[in-house]
Amino acid sequence: MMKRLFFTALLTAAVLSSSAQQDSQYTQYVFNTIHLNPAYAGYKQDVYVQSFFRSQWVGVKGAPVSFSIAADGAVNDGNVGLGVIIANDKIGAQTNLSGYANYAYKIQMGYDEQSNLSFGIAAGLMQLGLDGTRLGGIDPNDELIPVNNETRTFPDARFGAYYANSKFFVGLSATNIIAAWASRRGSNSNLLVPVPQPHLYLNAGMLIPLGYGLDFKPVILLKDDTKGPTSLDVNAFFLLNEKVWIGGFYRTSVPLYNKKALENGLTKKSALGMMFELFVSNNFKVGYSYDYALNKLRDYNYGSHEISAGFYINRKIGKRDRQLRCYDF
Repeated sequence: MMKRLFFTALLTAAVLSSSAQQDSQYTQYVFNTIHLNPAYAGYKQDVYVQSFFRSQWVGVKGAPVSFSIAADGAVNDGNVGLGVIIANDKIGAQTNLSGYANYAYKIQMGYDEQSNLSFGIAAGLMQLGLDGTRLGGIDPNDELIPVNNETRTFPDARFGAYYANSKFFVGLSATNIIAAWASRRGSNSNLLVPVPQPHLYLNAGMLIPLGYGLDFKPVILLKDDTKGPTSLDVNAFFLLNEKVWIGGFYRTSVPLYNKKALENGLTKKSALGMMFELFVSNNFKVGYSYDYALNKLRDYNYGSHEISAGFYINRKIGKRDRQLRCYDF
């Protein structure tokens, strides 16, 4: 009994500390930045469709499971990017189903056609749910626990800016801009699922040719929601013959500024792991990543696994004519 109570407390603490940022946790965001920044829509030029599936903390009952699919492309001679994203997250009895339509406008900077600054917006809906059949209370007549599946739906929006040339990129974006405000304006509800708060993302990377068909790409991502721990992802990849990306990452929290709501002494180390992406053909690629937790929860799960698949539709640019760009995996 004591061991079970200890594990429950440990899992709760891990969820609160590592998932205080309520946006979906994807390791392979580096393969398609549109999941973080609407301004990235259309940067791949051709119509591109990609999906992610992530199973976190395998072996833990009720651990997070996430699925996302995104499609985007460029119109108006590549100056306008359009895209859609549908995502579904589950953790325990909680669910979050969301859908967004993306619009981005690209501005060429100077005379270099590969140097562009884009601004993007995404608008959509977020449906939060709680399945009462998966909950059990001490009091069987507890009125706060729903007897079936309850949902609430809110409008939401995302904003972003993204600059890139053939060797360097940097992006800044904000998510969950409207949902929290809309939830306070709506009717009262006993739904216990917390509404995601606004999040800020700063993403940057560069491409360094090493010669002999080998390129090196470091990428960083800083995530913050003003209340939970500020998270930093550090990634490093090698590109082999423009066909295989292989690399690793380290995820930790950083004391960017003082946050009064946070407890002292929280574990900073979060996870490390590896990932790769393979071009099966010129139009189709697959990816896989494995996360190994560095906190005490590592003794109670088999890691986190994530797979991705992406394909181009009617790709216009062949491999021989395509210029290698730092922002396009």
